[in-house]
Amino acid sequence: MFTGGEDSSARIWDLRSRNLQCQRIFQVSAPVNCVCLHPNQGELFVGDQSGAIHIWDLKTDHNEQLIPEPDSSIQHISIDPEASLLAAINNKGNCYIWTLSRTKTERLSQLHPKTKIPAHKKYGLKCKFSPDCTLLATTSADQTVNIWRTADFSLKTTLTDSTQRWVWDCAFSGDSHYLVTASSDNKARLWSVEQAEIKREYSGHQKAVTALAFHDGITA
Repeated sequence: MFTGGEDSSARIWDLRSRNLQCQRIFQVSAPVNCVCLHPNQGELFVGDQSGAIHIWDLKTDHNEQLIPEPDSSIQHISIDPEASLLAAINNKGNCYIWTLSRTKTERLSQLHPKTKIPAHKKYGLKCKFSPDCTLLATTSADQTVNIWRTADFSLKTTLTDSTQRWVWDCAFSGDSHYLVTASSDNKARLWSVEQAEIKREYSGHQKAVTALAFHDGITA
Protein backbone atom coordinates (compact mmCIF):
# COMPACT_ATOMS: atom_id res chain seq x y z
CA MET A 1 0.00 0.00 0.00
CA PHE A 2 1.22 3.52 -0.74
CA THR A 3 0.03 6.93 0.44
CA GLY A 4 0.85 10.61 -0.14
CA GLY A 5 0.17 13.46 2.24
CA GLU A 6 0.40 17.13 3.07
CA ASP A 7 3.46 16.34 5.21
CA SER A 8 5.39 16.42 1.91
CA SER A 9 5.98 12.69 1.81
CA ALA A 10 4.96 9.50 0.06
CA ARG A 11 4.97 6.34 2.16
CA ILE A 12 4.94 2.60 1.56
CA TRP A 13 3.22 0.41 4.14
CA ASP A 14 3.74 -3.24 4.93
CA LEU A 15 0.27 -4.80 5.04
CA ARG A 16 1.73 -8.05 6.35
CA SER A 17 2.76 -6.34 9.58
CA ARG A 18 0.28 -6.58 12.43
CA ASN A 19 0.75 -2.94 13.43
CA LEU A 20 0.83 -1.68 9.81
CA GLN A 21 4.28 -0.14 10.00
CA CYS A 22 5.47 2.39 7.45
CA GLN A 23 8.16 0.57 5.49
CA ARG A 24 9.72 3.42 3.48
CA ILE A 25 9.39 7.19 3.22
CA PHE A 26 10.07 9.40 0.20
CA GLN A 27 10.40 13.04 1.26
CA VAL A 28 9.79 15.95 -1.12
CA SER A 29 9.75 19.71 -0.64
CA ALA A 30 6.00 20.40 -1.00
CA PRO A 31 2.69 18.79 0.00
CA VAL A 32 1.89 15.71 -2.08
CA ASN A 33 -1.35 15.77 -4.11
CA CYS A 34 -1.15 12.41 -5.88
CA VAL A 35 0.79 9.17 -6.13
CA CYS A 36 0.64 6.74 -9.06
CA LEU A 37 2.17 3.26 -9.24
CA HIS A 38 3.75 2.21 -12.53
CA PRO A 39 2.28 -1.05 -13.90
CA ASN A 40 5.76 -2.57 -13.50
CA GLN A 41 5.20 -2.29 -9.72
CA GLY A 42 8.70 -0.87 -9.37
CA GLU A 43 8.24 2.89 -9.63
CA LEU A 44 6.09 5.48 -7.93
CA PHE A 45 5.23 8.78 -9.60
CA VAL A 46 4.60 11.52 -7.05
CA GLY A 47 2.95 14.87 -7.91
CA ASP A 48 3.26 17.80 -5.52
CA GLN A 49 1.99 21.33 -5.02
CA SER A 50 5.20 22.92 -6.28
CA GLY A 51 4.45 21.54 -9.75
CA ALA A 52 7.04 18.75 -9.62
CA ILE A 53 6.62 15.14 -10.73
CA HIS A 54 9.01 12.82 -8.90
CA ILE A 55 9.94 9.36 -10.20
CA TRP A 56 10.96 7.06 -7.34
CA ASP A 57 12.61 3.72 -8.11
CA LEU A 58 11.48 1.39 -5.33
CA LYS A 59 14.30 -1.10 -5.92
CA THR A 60 17.28 1.25 -5.90
CA ASP A 61 15.75 4.27 -4.10
CA HIS A 62 17.03 6.44 -6.96
CA ASN A 63 14.76 9.33 -7.91
CA GLU A 64 14.45 12.06 -10.51
CA GLN A 65 12.03 14.93 -11.01
CA LEU A 66 10.67 17.25 -13.67
CA ILE A 67 8.53 20.38 -13.55
CA PRO A 68 6.33 20.65 -16.67
CA GLU A 69 4.92 24.08 -15.76
CA PRO A 70 6.35 26.50 -13.16
CA ASP A 71 4.03 28.11 -10.61
CA SER A 72 1.43 25.36 -10.85
CA SER A 73 0.34 22.38 -8.78
CA ILE A 74 0.20 18.79 -10.05
CA GLN A 75 -3.28 17.56 -9.14
CA HIS A 76 -3.30 14.06 -10.59
CA ILE A 77 -1.13 11.58 -12.49
CA SER A 78 -2.30 8.63 -14.57
CA ILE A 79 -0.46 5.90 -16.51
CA ASP A 80 -2.27 3.91 -19.18
CA PRO A 81 -2.55 0.11 -18.70
CA GLU A 82 0.02 -0.52 -21.45
CA ALA A 83 2.53 1.72 -19.62
CA SER A 84 3.16 3.65 -22.82
CA LEU A 85 1.66 7.02 -21.81
CA LEU A 86 1.69 9.18 -18.69
CA ALA A 87 -0.71 12.10 -18.13
CA ALA A 88 -0.57 14.80 -15.46
CA ILE A 89 -3.14 17.56 -14.94
CA ASN A 90 -2.47 20.74 -13.00
CA ASN A 91 -4.47 23.43 -11.21
CA LYS A 92 -4.39 25.64 -14.30
CA GLY A 93 -6.38 23.08 -16.29
CA ASN A 94 -3.46 21.98 -18.46
CA CYS A 95 -2.87 18.27 -19.04
CA TYR A 96 0.63 17.19 -20.06
CA ILE A 97 1.25 13.92 -21.90
CA TRP A 98 4.50 11.97 -22.11
CA THR A 99 5.46 8.67 -23.70
CA LEU A 100 7.14 6.22 -21.33
CA SER A 101 10.14 4.06 -22.12
CA ARG A 102 12.84 2.21 -20.24
CA THR A 103 15.84 0.20 -21.39
CA LYS A 104 17.92 -2.28 -19.41
CA THR A 105 20.68 0.31 -18.99
CA GLU A 106 18.39 3.08 -17.70
CA ARG A 107 17.71 3.40 -13.99
CA LEU A 108 14.24 4.86 -14.35
CA SER A 109 11.47 5.13 -16.89
CA GLN A 110 12.17 7.94 -19.30
CA LEU A 111 9.47 10.55 -20.00
CA HIS A 112 9.42 11.95 -23.52
CA PRO A 113 7.16 15.00 -24.00
CA LYS A 114 4.31 14.26 -26.40
CA THR A 115 1.77 17.08 -26.11
CA LYS A 116 0.14 19.64 -23.86
CA ILE A 117 -3.66 19.75 -23.78
CA PRO A 118 -5.40 22.96 -22.61
CA ALA A 119 -7.98 20.59 -21.12
CA HIS A 120 -10.00 23.06 -19.05
CA LYS A 121 -10.18 26.80 -18.45
CA LYS A 122 -10.45 26.30 -14.70
CA TYR A 123 -8.84 24.16 -12.01
CA GLY A 124 -7.97 20.67 -13.24
CA LEU A 125 -8.76 17.83 -10.82
CA LYS A 126 -8.33 14.35 -12.32
CA CYS A 127 -7.05 12.59 -15.45
CA LYS A 128 -7.79 8.92 -16.09
CA PHE A 129 -6.96 6.61 -19.02
CA SER A 130 -9.55 4.11 -20.18
CA PRO A 131 -8.79 0.37 -19.78
CA ASP A 132 -8.51 -0.06 -23.57
CA CYS A 133 -6.01 2.85 -23.68
CA THR A 134 -7.95 4.69 -26.40
CA LEU A 135 -9.40 7.49 -24.22
CA LEU A 136 -8.34 9.96 -21.55
CA ALA A 137 -10.86 11.63 -19.24
CA THR A 138 -10.10 14.95 -17.52
CA THR A 139 -12.26 16.52 -14.79
CA SER A 140 -12.37 20.08 -13.57
CA ALA A 141 -13.84 22.85 -11.50
CA ASP A 142 -15.51 24.06 -14.71
CA GLN A 143 -18.23 21.44 -14.04
CA THR A 144 -17.35 19.25 -17.03
CA VAL A 145 -15.56 16.05 -17.98
CA ASN A 146 -13.70 16.11 -21.27
CA ILE A 147 -12.97 12.87 -23.12
CA TRP A 148 -9.88 12.88 -25.36
CA ARG A 149 -8.79 10.37 -28.01
CA THR A 150 -5.31 9.09 -27.20
CA ALA A 151 -4.57 8.51 -30.91
CA ASP A 152 -4.15 12.26 -31.46
CA PHE A 153 -5.49 13.80 -28.21
CA SER A 154 -8.36 15.48 -30.00
CA LEU A 155 -11.55 16.14 -28.04
CA LYS A 156 -14.07 13.33 -28.49
CA THR A 157 -16.88 14.66 -26.28
CA THR A 158 -17.77 16.70 -23.19
CA LEU A 159 -19.91 15.32 -20.38
CA THR A 160 -21.93 18.09 -18.79
CA ASP A 161 -25.22 18.59 -16.97
CA SER A 162 -27.01 21.75 -15.84
CA THR A 163 -26.94 20.72 -12.17
CA GLN A 164 -23.41 19.31 -12.14
CA ARG A 165 -20.77 21.24 -10.18
CA TRP A 166 -17.06 20.57 -9.68
CA VAL A 167 -16.24 17.06 -10.94
CA TRP A 168 -13.77 15.66 -8.42
CA ASP A 169 -13.22 12.14 -9.64
CA CYS A 170 -14.07 9.65 -12.37
CA ALA A 171 -13.60 5.99 -13.30
CA PHE A 172 -14.09 4.06 -16.54
CA SER A 173 -16.00 0.80 -16.79
CA GLY A 174 -14.01 -2.27 -17.76
CA ASP A 175 -15.15 -2.06 -21.40
CA SER A 176 -14.35 1.68 -21.58
CA HIS A 177 -17.91 2.44 -22.75
CA TYR A 178 -19.06 4.09 -19.53
CA LEU A 179 -17.71 6.58 -17.02
CA VAL A 180 -18.71 7.15 -13.41
CA THR A 181 -18.22 10.68 -12.03
CA ALA A 182 -18.30 12.31 -8.59
CA SER A 183 -19.53 15.90 -8.28
CA SER A 184 -19.98 18.74 -5.79
CA ASP A 185 -23.76 18.62 -6.34
CA ASN A 186 -23.84 15.57 -4.00
CA LYS A 187 -24.27 13.07 -6.84
CA ALA A 188 -22.39 10.35 -8.64
CA ARG A 189 -23.36 9.75 -12.27
CA LEU A 190 -23.02 6.93 -14.77
CA TRP A 191 -22.41 8.23 -18.29
CA SER A 192 -22.42 6.63 -21.71
CA VAL A 193 -19.18 7.89 -23.25
CA GLU A 194 -20.32 7.37 -26.84
CA GLN A 195 -23.70 9.07 -26.37
CA ALA A 196 -22.47 11.63 -23.79
CA GLU A 197 -25.63 10.90 -21.82
CA ILE A 198 -26.39 10.21 -18.18
CA LYS A 199 -27.63 6.66 -17.74
CA ARG A 200 -28.04 6.72 -13.97
CA GLU A 201 -27.66 9.10 -11.03
CA TYR A 202 -26.70 8.06 -7.52
CA SER A 203 -28.09 10.36 -4.82
CA GLY A 204 -27.71 10.07 -1.08
CA HIS A 205 -24.78 12.19 0.02
CA GLN A 206 -25.71 15.42 1.75
CA LYS A 207 -22.54 17.18 0.65
CA ALA A 208 -20.06 17.02 -2.23
CA VAL A 209 -18.98 13.62 -3.55
CA THR A 210 -15.21 14.01 -3.84
CA ALA A 211 -13.93 10.48 -4.50
CA LEU A 212 -15.11 7.16 -5.89
CA ALA A 213 -13.86 3.67 -6.63
CA PHE A 214 -15.42 1.50 -9.30
CA HIS A 215 -14.72 -2.04 -10.48
CA ASP A 216 -16.93 -4.07 -12.76
CA GLY A 217 -14.77 -7.12 -13.26
CA ILE A 218 -16.50 -10.45 -13.73
CA THR A 219 -16.08 -12.91 -10.88
CA ALA A 220 -16.81 -16.61 -11.00
